[in-house]
Amino acid sequence: MKLRLRGLFAATVLLPLATAAQQPPAAGNAYAQRFASLCAACHGANGRNDVALTPALAGQHSFYAITQLFLFREGRRSNEAMTAVAKTLTDADLRGFSDYIATLPAVPAPPPAQPADATRMARGQALAQEHKCFACHGADLSGGQQVPRIAQQREDYLQMTLQEFKSGKRPGYTMAMGEAVGRIPVEDLDTLAYFVARFAPPAAARK
Repeated sequence: MKLRLRGLFAATVLLPLATAAQQPPAAGNAYAQRFASLCAACHGANGRNDVALTPALAGQHSFYAITQLFLFREGRRSNEAMTAVAKTLTDADLRGFSDYIATLPAVPAPPPAQPADATRMARGQALAQEHKCFACHGADLSGGQQVPRIAQQREDYLQMTLQEFKSGKRPGYTMAMGEAVGRIPVEDLDTLAYFVARFAPPAAARK
């Protein structure tokens, strides 16, 4: 069943995305301007903004971004604002926006109002190691290709995302996230989000 689901995902998601990727490169300036008018109010001109439950896009990867835009456009992910925008996008637009997003450098999260709780950070790190977060998202949690950057993502967005993977509401690129989060007790999800949102990788691990 898992192999069948992955094959279906490849046929319905990867084939159209691969077709879009074969088109001539999108005009960067045009999509920078469209990002400013369509996306910046929620996501920030630099890819980070202070809007509740809205992810930072700064530092995300083109392949990950185009996949998520496709899922929104096709109704596979549910968000009223994103679906309304994505339904207007062509395959070339998906590529243009995702390529532009990939040019936005990672922006550090604002300094927290209070110092991080060392005990909670240690517990969160243990959870991240136990459930293979570093294996998939990298030693610095910066992701790559279809795997998102999660280091210093908004904590409320991380909480919501983990809960949605846990409940099955949020579809993944593969079964990996659902399977990983499915093994994490509900009471530990917020601790994991707390850790990831405050995670600053050692200099040697940074890309």
